[in-house]
Amino acid sequence: MCHLPPNLEDPNLLVGIDYSDDAGVYRLTDELALIQTLDYFTPVVDDPYMFGQIAAANALSDVYAMGGKPITAMNIVGFQVKKIGAHVLADILRGGADKVREAGAVIVGGHSIDDAEPKYGLSVTGICHPQKYWANKGAKVGDVVILTKPIGVGIITTAIKRNRTSDEDVQRVTEAMATLNKIASEVLQQYEISACTDITGFGLLGHAYEMAKASDVAIEITAKEVPVLDNTLIFAREGIVPGGTKANHQWLGECVKYDEHITMDMQYTLCDAITSGGLFASLNSEDAERAIEELRKQNIDAKIIGKVIEKRDELNIFVK
Repeated sequence: MCHLPPNLEDPNLLVGIDYSDDAGVYRLTDELALIQTLDYFTPVVDDPYMFGQIAAANALSDVYAMGGKPITAMNIVGFQVKKIGAHVLADILRGGADKVREAGAVIVGGHSIDDAEPKYGLSVTGICHPQKYWANKGAKVGDVVILTKPIGVGIITTAIKRNRTSDEDVQRVTEAMATLNKIASEVLQQYEISACTDITGFGLLGHAYEMAKASDVAIEITAKEVPVLDNTLIFAREGIVPGGTKANHQWLGECVKYDEHITMDMQYTLCDAITSGGLFASLNSEDAERAIEELRKQNIDAKIIGKVIEKRDELNIFVK
């Protein structure tokens, strides 16, 4: 983002590229703003239908992370029909369409190119009130932070590629990735959210760092409270760690202070490059307790995993 030209002055641009937010927000009227985002990637599972669902859930998540409601989506496709087969592409698109329908939005078109490596995702447009959107910036000292999905997705999907996983591992990680953040977002919209993002490619600590930096605070994560997919730490201990996760860990090296008891496998897990992760939100502790209770009634195993504190020694993230 630092290499992009600066935005032109426009008072209606409420959220742009300044703080690594999940989507742009543009005011249309005093009562209505547009949320715009896009995301696409290569397959993370073998099943084309589930790949379509996961890719769509991931793209839709950016709107939910801004406190908005998705309304339309457009397919983004890279695919070689002659090499792989039209039936595979049809299954991917069907998966995406079903997930968009579950979100209450509609697919209005899209674009495809001939590409040797399959890719799929969505450009999504959502709506929100121009005074009620969420952003990366705004976390307050004294807030707690909550997470609505377990982490470890990148490590587990890497283990799948190496044929090290059980059927249960595959089912758990696939369900986690394909689950919309719709209900989580709707529950959290009942409370005063200081800042919010979703956990994706930069991992839990990477996205926490972006929030802390934008808000000029520090975030303290309690590692034992972070929900982690079963067997993630075992695979990490065996060296089954994706390159993106290792890159995140290296990138964050001077920004994070780990307590001595935080093992390397846990450090990698906290930095794990995730596809379609949960919402990570900062809010006051009383609201957080009520939100967690409501989320669990909706079968979302959300947890309070840390708190917002003042910066110390110019560090933004502490893990204890």
